[in-house]
Amino acid sequence: MANKKTIYKIIFLQLGEIYEIFAKQIYQSDMYGFIEVEEYIFNKNKQLVVDPSNEKLKNEFKSVERSYLPINAIIRIDEVAESGEAKIKQTKNQVTPFPINIQPQSKQD
Repeated sequence: MANKKTIYKIIFLQLGEIYEIFAKQIYQSDMYGFIEVEEYIFNKNKQLVVDPSNEKLKNEFKSVERSYLPINAIIRIDEVAESGEAKIKQTKNQVTPFPINIQPQSKQD
């Protein structure tokens, strides 16, 4: 089993969209509150139908060596047997990112 290549499916929230990507390396960053993602995997299978969200992801990450994703943006991380198609999905509800800056109201005297 030492030859088995580990593949991770990372689902995270980015600017109101849900990104689903595949990578070979993930780990907790030295920067507090971030997960590092390296070695992105994009299937290079030739398909008759081109998925625009997959093409957008390929272009967005083509020159990226490492990404730092905030832990609060991560929805799920799975270890999978093989990679699938990277995609972007629209979220159906509006999610307010955490943390929310809540200031105590000043007392009016």
